[in-house]
Amino acid sequence: MKLDAIDLRILDAVQRDGRITKLALAEKAGLSPTPCWMRLRKLEKAGVITGYHARIAPRRIAPVASVMMEVTLANHRQADFERFERAVAATPEIVACWSVGGGVDYILKIMAADIDAYQRLVDGLLDRELGIDRYFTYIVTKTVKEETVLPVSSFAASGEDQSAS
Repeated sequence: MKLDAIDLRILDAVQRDGRITKLALAEKAGLSPTPCWMRLRKLEKAGVITGYHARIAPRRIAPVASVMMEVTLANHRQADFERFERAVAATPEIVACWSVGGGVDYILKIMAADIDAYQRLVDGLLDRELGIDRYFTYIVTKTVKEETVLPVSSFAASGEDQSAS
């Protein structure tokens, strides 16, 4: 989908404030409310906007351990990847998972009540025989940056640069 400057302003505004009013969004986008709202709906229907969420501060609720985990599978058949990915999708404590190139197959972000709860989760994954060959654990000691607002203008600019080449 080709996005113009108005679309990018709309995306920037709604990711900063998912509860923005129609009028305020139109002002930020530089449009009147009806055309702005129609563009927003078009972005949603195209799957560019996939949802609206509240950002939660987990440590305000209870103590929590954030853990990054590298996983390498023993075998690399499509069925092995699918089995592992189904287990990840069904495990709420695994809040993010990336399939990566390089020396490991996956990087996971896990939120658990504490390190003991994390280890019980890992033991459960290993007991399920998901094909995990090796895993490495990294305890997050301090969050330096965790941004939820994506630099959409930068993406669009780099896409234009490539299409001009």
